Amino acid sequence: MKKRILLSAITVCFLNSCAEPELESNLDSELSDKKEQNRKPFASNYSAMSSNLTLIKDANIYDGIGNVYLNYDVLFDEGNIINIDKDIEVENATTYHSDNKWLTPGIIDIHSHMGVYPAPGVRTSSDGNEATDPITAEVWAEHSVWTQDPQFTLALKGGVTAFHVLPGSANLMGGRGATFKNVPRNTIHDMKFPNAPHSLKMACGENPKRVYGNRGQAPSTRMGNMAGFRKAWIRAENYKKLQAEYYEKSPSARELLDPPMRDLQLDTLAGVLDGNILVQNHCYRADEMAMMIEMSHEFNYQITAFHHAVEAYKIADLLADEGICGALWADWWGFKHEAYDMVPANIAIVDQARGGTGCAIVHSDDEVGIQHLNQEAAKALIAGIRAGYDISKARAMRWITSNPAIAAGIFDQTGSIEVGKDADLVIWSGDPFSVYSIAEKVFIDGALAYDYFKDSSQPVTDFDLGILNPTSERIVQ
Repeated sequence: MKKRILLSAITVCFLNSCAEPELESNLDSELSDKKEQNRKPFASNYSAMSSNLTLIKDANIYDGIGNVYLNYDVLFDEGNIINIDKDIEVENATTYHSDNKWLTPGIIDIHSHMGVYPAPGVRTSSDGNEATDPITAEVWAEHSVWTQDPQFTLALKGGVTAFHVLPGSANLMGGRGATFKNVPRNTIHDMKFPNAPHSLKMACGENPKRVYGNRGQAPSTRMGNMAGFRKAWIRAENYKKLQAEYYEKSPSARELLDPPMRDLQLDTLAGVLDGNILVQNHCYRADEMAMMIEMSHEFNYQITAFHHAVEAYKIADLLADEGICGALWADWWGFKHEAYDMVPANIAIVDQARGGTGCAIVHSDDEVGIQHLNQEAAKALIAGIRAGYDISKARAMRWITSNPAIAAGIFDQTGSIEVGKDADLVIWSGDPFSVYSIAEKVFIDGALAYDYFKDSSQPVTDFDLGILNPTSERIVQ
């Protein structure tokens, strides 16, 4: 097939009298790239909603990377921000006068189970934990996500423009997580964030040892947890070695051999070791986080973030040194033994580690909490200020925008208000850190995805039909 394609390309070139010596190799490369893309399993089919040239005037801006701009304009077109300045004048633009309201990047939740634990919470749709073996790295959360989950729309109304869906924490390695744009679609891969890397959900501590220990299986202890992790990484290293040995042989030598058997579980683990899949690690205790870091050194992979991590404050400097984010709750603690030793300033301490080089994230892990992440960030900010830290609102905005974008591997596309980034934006009715403020308008890729004042702009899932009354009066709280 490849020879026939190249022959056709050469024939076309001959008939058109073109003298491009690199045409054949360029075409071959393009076809190869396209073929490689087509081979990629379950790739994103995302396409942005239609949008046009849009101008937001006179906004106060938290840009998501620590800066504040008062009375500025933002211009975006074809889904991307193209100018940020004062007094921008442009013709034929849809214009929104913010009247000095606050504009922020769209909120990103790095730890969500929407879609895999959808509403209503019934057993038939509880698809977040493949609790059949301590290592289930072969499963992918996106294959459980229900696109009709009404929680997506509720999160959108809270200003959430993107979210990362993870498997649950019953297993040592629970499977792959994926990132999605918060837009209504009939298929999940039409929501999948383009070019976002997968993650591997890992869980240390009580959950896996409880789930399997209660069944009389391993692991039943924390040392069993660590042994289970290490055995899995050893198998992944051997898998990579066999693959490399085969593909390093000449084509003629490979023709005489059977290729190594593919293993879905080890594909994922090898992806982590190659740096292509990010590690999102459920872990509460400081001592266990330190052990997980030691194991990452042993097998040469990077932990992207520790999730929940109520004791992160004890090793905040270590996390900063390792470049590991803490994805944390503002004040959720004490619901099990490993979650007891929490301090309200946990997020602030992680943020301020090593001279302010720490990476702190406010996450939800909750279908209600995801609707109020701006308020959760406000609680964490106040706790930090009370503890004596000088943290601005502009810096705290990073906790729900740019830092989760970094942890999801999508910061090159979203998470901040910068020229060239996706126009994922929220106009708030007031200070976004106030409990009295609401998301009035939410833009995703420059398209108005939600308008508090227009029922016609508010997405309704198929599940909601017949339940919600679109003619009912809006209740203003």
